[in-house]
Amino acid sequence: MKRSSFNVLFFLKKTKLLKNGETSVCMRITVDGTRVENNIRKSIDPSLWSQAKESARGKSRKSCDLNAYIENARIKLHQIFCELEEQNQPITARLLQEFFFGQDKEPEAVRTLIGTMQEHNDQCRALVGKDYALITVRRYESCKRYLAELIRQKYEKDDLPLAEVNGELVRAFEFYLKTEKECQQNTVIRYMKCLKKITNLALANEWIAKDPFIGIKFHEKEVIREFLTMDELLTIYHKEFPLERITVVRDVFIFAAFTGLAFIDVQQLSPEHIVKDNNGNLWIRKPRQKTKNMCNIPLLDIPLEILRKYADYPASKKKGVLLPVPCNQKMNSYLKEIANLCQIKKNLTTHRARHSYATSVCLANGVSIENVTKMLGHSNIKMTQHYARVLDSSILKDMNNVRSVLSSNLSR
Repeated sequence: MKRSSFNVLFFLKKTKLLKNGETSVCMRITVDGTRVENNIRKSIDPSLWSQAKESARGKSRKSCDLNAYIENARIKLHQIFCELEEQNQPITARLLQEFFFGQDKEPEAVRTLIGTMQEHNDQCRALVGKDYALITVRRYESCKRYLAELIRQKYEKDDLPLAEVNGELVRAFEFYLKTEKECQQNTVIRYMKCLKKITNLALANEWIAKDPFIGIKFHEKEVIREFLTMDELLTIYHKEFPLERITVVRDVFIFAAFTGLAFIDVQQLSPEHIVKDNNGNLWIRKPRQKTKNMCNIPLLDIPLEILRKYADYPASKKKGVLLPVPCNQKMNSYLKEIANLCQIKKNLTTHRARHSYATSVCLANGVSIENVTKMLGHSNIKMTQHYARVLDSSILKDMNNVRSVLSSNLSR
């Protein structure tokens, strides 16, 4: 860690005289060019002050008391500075000021940015599967790692006190993510939200006094989400593959595309999530792993056929689930092979199935967006609208109605 520069200066505040004609004595602490000033609640006749020696002239009791205070203050501040250096603690002028005037504070009580993020991330990881998804925790951990890299690069330190987290650091982090990490705008915003959660936590606990995000706004770019048409889904469904691993991935993908379940929910789907209603219809009733919102999805013939196909599959029976779902990384890798074999010029991913269900399976066939919202387990319709796309077929259908009206009017 780079050694910090440290200086203490005592001076008179001559701009405002006290009623007795004396002037307040102030102390200025400077660390690495940043300074803080304090009135030490002592005063002296300006004619008795030597700025060159930073002390009072004469042998009067008041002069001796002031000079003794100044000498003791220098010694105490130097001791605090050395203790922080020995413990490899980040040192700031404000931190020295707080330790000097707060007798009950110890250096170990310093709240730092990376340290606070680590505590937060440890708590989140302990709640994986309860309050947090693993992917969310990994994002927080990546955010902490990138912030630590930036602090080492920009400040040549391992950490920063929360009191020193300001708008400059926030903007520097945004720039770092875009340039050094080459993150796209929406990815940058996700990391900035992680940092903002930590600063909000610090504000709520009064670890910092000012919100470093004041005046800083981020705007997400609209992402055009690809989906498969019904013809493309059926092409994949009917395609014969020579390898079992490819066939399994195809079946899992198609199951998700005709149920709208997210990858993790397909992976966790168990017999208890299949429910029969009074009319004999089978439904998937499962709380989403991500939000805990309940999904209510009637099972269509294609996903029912896939469930029957794997009813006695050893790998899924051993885990107590309905489908032998590989890890997400393998799924996405094999889906690229499937796209090539089916001559589909789209980037197939596990989440593309959910987009396709919302658009091609439901909305294109007249299912209301309100019902799609319930089946996807969304909290509100606005979330579903990110998946919904106006299809050429629906535009053509509406414009054909317009054509009919115009034709009838022209024939009169």
